[in-house]
Amino acid sequence: MPTEVIGIDLGTTNSALAFSQAESVEVFPIPQLVNPGEEREEPLLPSFLFLEDPPIVGVLAQKKGLDNAGRLVASAKSWLSHSGADRTAPILPPNAPEGVAKVSPVEASRRYLAHMRDAWNQKRGNFDDHQVLVTVPASFDAVARDLTLKAADEAGYRNVILLEEPQAAFYAWIEKHPDWRERVRVGDLILVVDIGGGTTDFTLIAVRESDGELMLERIAVGDHILLGGDNIDVALAHHISQQIPNKLDALQFHQLWQQCRAAKEKLLAAGHKAKDAAITILGRGTGLVGGTIKTKLKLEDVEKILLDGFLPAVQMDEVPQRRRAGLAELGLPYAADAAITRHLGNFLHRQGATPTHVLFNGGVLRADLIRTRILEILNGWLPHPVTPLIGEDLMHAVARGAAYYGLARQGKGVRIRGGVPHSYYVGIETAMPAVPGFRTPLKALTVAPFGMEEGTGHKFPNRVFALTVGEPAQFRFFQSSTRKGDAPGSLIEEVGDDFEELAPIEVFLPGNAGEAVPVSLETLVTETGVLELWCVARDGRRWKLEFNVRAQAK
Repeated sequence: MPTEVIGIDLGTTNSALAFSQAESVEVFPIPQLVNPGEEREEPLLPSFLFLEDPPIVGVLAQKKGLDNAGRLVASAKSWLSHSGADRTAPILPPNAPEGVAKVSPVEASRRYLAHMRDAWNQKRGNFDDHQVLVTVPASFDAVARDLTLKAADEAGYRNVILLEEPQAAFYAWIEKHPDWRERVRVGDLILVVDIGGGTTDFTLIAVRESDGELMLERIAVGDHILLGGDNIDVALAHHISQQIPNKLDALQFHQLWQQCRAAKEKLLAAGHKAKDAAITILGRGTGLVGGTIKTKLKLEDVEKILLDGFLPAVQMDEVPQRRRAGLAELGLPYAADAAITRHLGNFLHRQGATPTHVLFNGGVLRADLIRTRILEILNGWLPHPVTPLIGEDLMHAVARGAAYYGLARQGKGVRIRGGVPHSYYVGIETAMPAVPGFRTPLKALTVAPFGMEEGTGHKFPNRVFALTVGEPAQFRFFQSSTRKGDAPGSLIEEVGDDFEELAPIEVFLPGNAGEAVPVSLETLVTETGVLELWCVARDGRRWKLEFNVRAQAK
């Protein structure tokens, strides 16, 4: 009989846990503090950490953060993927006042994972005896994936595999629809639209045939877009604040932001009839400014901001705006363009894709208004209407799908072929005489092509390069989401606009100072999806290149 499998959705705004045993999948309610001294089981664990002694995770942390935002850690997952920050350094919360000991994105993630492990052991015990699947965005780079594993390891997890969130959402749909083979057919292309609290992700899954059986293959992954429900809530808060005569301070605006989130969810809930929702902001100080502020968020304003600002009717080939300021505050690299539909169109246009079906995932897409609008936009672009794949419980789909995938790994259920979500390259400096004012050109060697399966590797014995050892050296890496035909070991003569540079590796490889050792290269994608690059000398010496998690993105 298949062993019990645990699936964890480590979310930007909420985390969830599900488990599978035999052939069923269940959601695990997570005990947590909801008020001081009051613990209760909740279907989700809000991904918030409040820094006091002792630190608090979950519902109560989120509540306490309303009154003291400087001690509230939020969006740790987004920081975990931010290559421009030192993700292992204590940098959260960025606005912490003097005297508050900050934590790293890895440490915050560790605390959420540890809380779920402790909750499981409290109710069921023997967490370490089970296979655990932790989900990550499909667009997470190798460093972010490695740091997620680091957080899990530090939380005491011993048997962890990573799974991409859009795939997990699709697995949840398969689990809910045993007749899925009758709902899709060979040649279909499924678009997964995942809009959560902090991020938006797009994935394409193709339905193909192998030995007379339907098979599924993930063929494209979009960029990691920091744009989601939080942006919508902030936009609503700005709209309300403009109607209030007195200027709100930072704490009051934070309260307004959270109130707008709750009001939006209420107004957009299925079957809700009210045309507005009450907003109450606690006063600060004395007099009129110190009094409680009461106002309302109108449904018509929510719809206008959503449809005109976040889901406008755009052309499929429009390019999202990019940030152009030379200097900006240190923070998350939020998307400059708030139009989710423009990002979606750009993704499909770059991939040359014509999806036949769409699967929605993420808390934002619980609203029928948003799903309907996206369908309208898609059907305006495509030659034939897309068929929505109706899912269940968008807040738990990723955790449920992860648990189902664990069963699929044991032979119970279908698996989606995926592999690495991008093509990966290492920079090779051209051998040429030095020329004043002319930078030595860089070529790109394909070390892991798109779709390279976990647990597989490549060797390039016929390509020999000079490896610098015995002194500090920098290695530059690139990825591409559009170059899918580059064979492993192929050398690209020019690094063009279709390459994105990743954080470089800066290492000291042991050896004689200044020695240039002739080496060939070997690559391996581990079972956890981490890319390893080995340099192998003729005398048997081997050097492993690892990502420098403290490096800055170029």
